[in-house]
Amino acid sequence: MASKPAFATGAQVEHSKFGLGSVVSCTDEYIVIKFDEHGEKKFVLSIVLPALKKSDRQPPAEKRRASKKKAAPATAAAE
Repeated sequence: MASKPAFATGAQVEHSKFGLGSVVSCTDEYIVIKFDEHGEKKFVLSIVLPALKKSDRQPPAEKRRASKKKAAPATAAAE
């Protein structure tokens, strides 16, 4: 009989070392969390569980990376 995962996808958590993050996926064995400042990390659930606590914060808005526009090459002055 399959048990319910410890954390639902999208749940907000706080890790003692990595800070605040959102649960990407959670199974009986592993949990993947996308941390605000440290990116995505995968943990063995039974090992990381003592370091996690649920957070009541709102999920952060997805940040869009600003695309760098290439500068147009300088054109030679017309003579």
